[in-house]
Amino acid sequence: MSGLDIKQALLDEFGSPSEFYASFMTYVDFSKTSLYICAASILFNPTFWNIVARLEYNTHFLTKLAGGAKKGCYALAVTIFSLGILRDFLYEQALRDQPYCARLDIPPTKMLAAVLFGYGNILVLSSMYALGVTGTYLGDYFGILMDDRVTGFPFNITDNPMYYGSFLSFLGTALWFSKPAGILLSLVVLVMYLIALRFEEPFTAEIYAKRERERAAAADGKKSK
Repeated sequence: MSGLDIKQALLDEFGSPSEFYASFMTYVDFSKTSLYICAASILFNPTFWNIVARLEYNTHFLTKLAGGAKKGCYALAVTIFSLGILRDFLYEQALRDQPYCARLDIPPTKMLAAVLFGYGNILVLSSMYALGVTGTYLGDYFGILMDDRVTGFPFNITDNPMYYGSFLSFLGTALWFSKPAGILLSLVVLVMYLIALRFEEPFTAEIYAKRERERAAAADGKKSK
């Protein structure tokens, strides 16, 4: 079944997008505490690692506490990874408490869910492999900079494969279990990542630009001698 076939099947089942949106919110139970706990976790994680990474860059407090930049980065990596596992657990619990939508439980949706989940995980895992631990977990804030920008897969598809891959995995899970509330939480994930990128991308770019300026200044100093 092609992408167009899946789209047509979904339109046949749900009608127009406006009709789908009109009934969507009836499948989200806002009385469940687990929904808010999961949303809080989604909001907390990128906020936490951005604040901690900025503090590390400005004060080197993790480097000092851990006894080295690489050890500090590994400690932050373990913390971020653990928070991610907790967030995924809370997401699963939230989905369990939410209404099931039988209209989503159709073969085209299942196929789309599998594709999104599989592709999302490929993006996440391949980006982690390409960047390594320090590249994945904010090593540049610790002064552990990569020699060159990674341009191969999956970075030749998107500059932020881990974030978009994570969003696709959340969305695929929501569709697989036919839980509209999961779609809503997936959108929260996407929005939060897009906000995080507005802070991370220019700051990271400046870190590397500063290194290039320092290299250029050092080269000029050698020439002047």
